[in-house]
Amino acid sequence: MAVRALTDDVVDLMENGDSLNRTFVDRCITAANALINKVFEYDIDSMPTTLLTEMEAWLAAHMVASSLERTTVSEKLGQAEVKYAGQYGKMLESTPYGQMVLTLDYTGRMRKMGKSRASIFVVPQFDD
Repeated sequence: MAVRALTDDVVDLMENGDSLNRTFVDRCITAANALINKVFEYDIDSMPTTLLTEMEAWLAAHMVASSLERTTVSEKLGQAEVKYAGQYGKMLESTPYGQMVLTLDYTGRMRKMGKSRASIFVVPQFDD
């Protein structure tokens, strides 16, 4: 399926959008599109296209922010120190862009993504 979000959509969302490598942004959009299509594959036709487009753009922005273009929250010059926003291992919660994806997803599927479900089966005991 063709991507929904445009490069300019993602660039406009991001604080340092004008300085982004647009080819990299396009790759993140392609990845975001594939993920959105997979997560919502069974009811993608019943979801509003506008919502899917927004989730795709915000997810692509999250991917950009989580990789090459991480957002700094503080910098220091003497004994060079940089602190980045977000935290690895927090998935979509690690950036404001990912948090917006979670907000837009009224189904909760993006929050559950990658989490395994445990199942317990009871095996009846048979008398010999």
